[in-house]
Amino acid sequence: MDENELSKKIIGACIEVHKSLGPGLLENVYQECLARELSLQHIPFQKELSRPVEYKGVLMDCNLRLDFLVDQKVVVELKAVDRVSPVHIAQILTYLKLTECKLGLLVNFNVPALKDGIERVVLGL
Repeated sequence: MDENELSKKIIGACIEVHKSLGPGLLENVYQECLARELSLQHIPFQKELSRPVEYKGVLMDCNLRLDFLVDQKVVVELKAVDRVSPVHIAQILTYLKLTECKLGLLVNFNVPALKDGIERVVLGL
């Protein structure tokens, strides 16, 4: 399955979670429920994936934590904020560079209609 097809399935799972819970909860609640929904839909993922940071050839004693890496192809970063800011986009772009993935989904659950809370981020665009 390619990134675009996979992203449609991920977005569908996010919509299912949002339909059930609505906006206004903390990010970790949506994260746990999305993990359950991805499992129910048999979509392979890793949750809270820790990635090392390499700086000038040295692995630093710090790690980045991705909310989800889905099927080793799509980075999914969850938010529950009033609005997405440029730093959130920068964050997912950095995650894409570090994972060498091409596509990321930034999903803000704190919106009345989830379609207004989803940003597709493509590395290189």
